[in-house]
Amino acid sequence: MHEKDQEKRYPRLLYSPQIQIMNRPIIRVGVIGAGANTKKLHIPKLRAQKDVDIVCVANRSRASSQRVAAEFAIPKIAENWLQIVYDEDVDAICIGTWPNMHAPVTIAALEADKHVLCEARMALNSIEAQAMLEASRVCPHLIAQVVPAPHTLEFDQTIIDLITSGYIGDLIEIDARITSGSHFPQWDSPASWRHDRDLSGNNIMYMGIWYEAVMRWVGPAKTVQAIGQNVVRHRKRADGGRIAMTIPDHVEVLCRMEQGGHMRLCISSVVGHLPAVEIFICGTDGTILLTDKSGELALQAGQRRHKKLSPVKIPKKKRGRWRVEEEFINAIRGSETVTHTDFASGVKYMEWTDAVTKAIRTGQTVHLPLEVDY
Repeated sequence: MHEKDQEKRYPRLLYSPQIQIMNRPIIRVGVIGAGANTKKLHIPKLRAQKDVDIVCVANRSRASSQRVAAEFAIPKIAENWLQIVYDEDVDAICIGTWPNMHAPVTIAALEADKHVLCEARMALNSIEAQAMLEASRVCPHLIAQVVPAPHTLEFDQTIIDLITSGYIGDLIEIDARITSGSHFPQWDSPASWRHDRDLSGNNIMYMGIWYEAVMRWVGPAKTVQAIGQNVVRHRKRADGGRIAMTIPDHVEVLCRMEQGGHMRLCISSVVGHLPAVEIFICGTDGTILLTDKSGELALQAGQRRHKKLSPVKIPKKKRGRWRVEEEFINAIRGSETVTHTDFASGVKYMEWTDAVTKAIRTGQTVHLPLEVDY
């Protein structure tokens, strides 16, 4: 194929990010959806990067867009998200909407030649997530990143090093209970977007982010069984009415892991007087425990020769930290690659959340990766 014809047919594949950066040293970011996490982290931390400007914002209404623009001195608001996607003065887009908009905005942004930082959850389901991944693969010069699970960043490298060095031997079981933010059932509690499957999809409570952390340590699951229940069966709407709950508030998941061993995971928002986080990683030679201690996570470990688990001191150089926005901008500039979290990893945790939902509904064992009929 002649080079001009090739460029016409595949314009993005011949587009060089280095050329873009040379021609436009300042990276201009548009924000679509400015919720709590975007205002607390993404906007301030993107602005803290050298030669990065946030040039426009679109929120759910013009009034809320104006409030965000005034709070952060953003020079322009958009009437809708498409105006930002097709704005030629925007190089990258930060998506902070609810999950129901992640796929359409991401795919449109990539097709419009914009880099994408997408808030977790990645999408409503694995089909949407896979479509996002495929769109990113058509645009290899663009950075496509999902905001990662933050809870274990400080401990991840140390846990990985312990497992890799043979400290626990072969994995027998991960035994995890997550009740962060949980209380005894609150019968008059309000409904949020997390309780609406049309807005949040198949991810249940905080399952996806904890599975993402587990994948960092020991890789993915190959089978899923699950049971779930709606302890609080109705919640209040903003107008005072009530909504029947279809997303469980207490779930038990049992998995066989690809590398061997099992995982038992309980996620609940309706139990009380339990540790917010308690994760045992048990092997043939040792055990690692990540648990909540007075509101902060702490790491312990012990081998068969030890009488009990002992605190693990984490060297400063091994302590991970939140640097999502820094990694995103550096990846655009070509100085590092995305590790937290690329779209391929996002698809894996979306497939797992879909598998949990299917297992709850059918009572069947679901095998991963999911088989999709195209």
